[in-house]
Amino acid sequence: MGIFSEREEFEHLYQLIRRLEARLSRIEEHLNLEPLFAAEEQKAEPAAGPERGEEQESLEFKIGQYWFTKIGIIILSIGIGFLMLLPYQNLPPTFPSLMGYLLVGVILILAHALRKSYAYISRFLLGGGLVLLYFTTMRLHFFGPQPAIENLNLLLGLLLFVVALNLWISIRRNSVYLTAISLTLGYITAVLSNQTGFLFGVVALLAGLTVFFKLKYRWNALFIYGIVLTYFVHFLWFLNNPFMGNKIQFVSSPSWNLLFLLIYAVIFALGNLFREERSSEDHHVILSTFLNCGGVFFLFLLETVSKFHSHLAFWHLLSSAVFLTLSIIFWIREKSKYSTFFYAMLGYTALSVAIIAQFQRPDYFLWLCWQSLLVISTAIWFRSKIIVLANFLIFLLIFVAYLILAGKVTLISLSFGVVALLSARIMNWQKHRLELKTEFMRNAYLATAFFIFPYAMYHTVPGSYVGVSWIGIALFYYILSVILNNRKYRWMTLGTLLLTVSYVLIIGITKLEPVYRIVSFLLLGVVLLVFSLLYARMKPRKTADEE
Repeated sequence: MGIFSEREEFEHLYQLIRRLEARLSRIEEHLNLEPLFAAEEQKAEPAAGPERGEEQESLEFKIGQYWFTKIGIIILSIGIGFLMLLPYQNLPPTFPSLMGYLLVGVILILAHALRKSYAYISRFLLGGGLVLLYFTTMRLHFFGPQPAIENLNLLLGLLLFVVALNLWISIRRNSVYLTAISLTLGYITAVLSNQTGFLFGVVALLAGLTVFFKLKYRWNALFIYGIVLTYFVHFLWFLNNPFMGNKIQFVSSPSWNLLFLLIYAVIFALGNLFREERSSEDHHVILSTFLNCGGVFFLFLLETVSKFHSHLAFWHLLSSAVFLTLSIIFWIREKSKYSTFFYAMLGYTALSVAIIAQFQRPDYFLWLCWQSLLVISTAIWFRSKIIVLANFLIFLLIFVAYLILAGKVTLISLSFGVVALLSARIMNWQKHRLELKTEFMRNAYLATAFFIFPYAMYHTVPGSYVGVSWIGIALFYYILSVILNNRKYRWMTLGTLLLTVSYVLIIGITKLEPVYRIVSFLLLGVVLLVFSLLYARMKPRKTADEE
């Protein structure tokens, strides 16, 4: 009996567990829950297949849902545009535009209806509708055998109204994509006008709007896009606006268009100057500043050299003042590194062009040489080691250009040596501002002066006095070393004397007349003995100081 009772109890427990499992399965099915043991098996053995399947499914949905939406709306818009380009000769001139406005209304209503359920489709439809609205308004004057509106100024007013409406809708939607489209339509309106004053005014206004959007909404990419469009449209004007069927050629008037180039540059500079975060310059600030400087300088130089050469010095002097002022403002306001560098170098370059345009060769080399001293002085104030290095390289290029283009070496070459010495002295005086860790740049300027002075004397004084002039240079260096208590000038003294010895021994013996040969040897010998005595007296004093 005991055995049968235990077996019955076991059978009872087994049936009870089976009923519980069945009930749990029904609950899981009702609640759409994944079976417990199946979930654990999936966690214990993860498979790579489903994840890759999800990626493929995601790419599939991106193509099917988003890409096809964009491409479909673009193709639809192009199709409607071609439809409006048909001549419709037997119909009133206003018929294509009225049909276009009707289609635009349908598209905008559809975009409004889908704004919640299909926001991405609504956004693309709205963009296509705004473009078609502008194109439809253009059809009132262009593309047809007979314009519905013959007065171009009236059409331009309507197009500006459409652009303003598009901008208002774009801002309401807080969409940088729609705003970029609207600004592009504004620049197209400027090109369509084919009128100089209207074009410059609209472009300047759109440049200001671009800066406003950057400052208010931080649309940095739109800001860069606006810079490129601004200078591109101005370049199209200078090419005689070929998109309006004009012959491609450089426009020769008016010269005051150069003033608008400076206005564009100042407007875009203000966009970076008044940004909220001025503690650092990110890649957007650097790129936009570079594009602004590059665009204005390219057009300014191209126009002044090709068509406005008679006023080249005036315009470049004015632009130099503008750009140097911008560099100073950027430095004072935010201690900018890159913006200060770009605008300062642009200002120095414009000043160089003005000097070359104003003076004859080789006189302008003298002014360019002394300009280098101005550059090094402002660079130290800006604490810009980049400008110091760039100025030194340009200084060397100017000297090489002088040697090649001047035809003969004159006393102007001495100015290069003087400027090199003064530059080294200024850098040594204000080295704490540049925080220079090495003597490289100062030594570079001193080395330049060391070679320039003997070279200039060799080509400017009579051959009989070359050795004597070099001795004078050595004495000059020694006097500087005493006054400034600087060891480097003593090394320059020794180097110059050794160079003089080589010259007297080689050239003096073979080419100099007997009288000048004797004078050179006697004078050089006396100077060498005097310096030997000076160094002999200097050594005990130095040893005592060290002890």
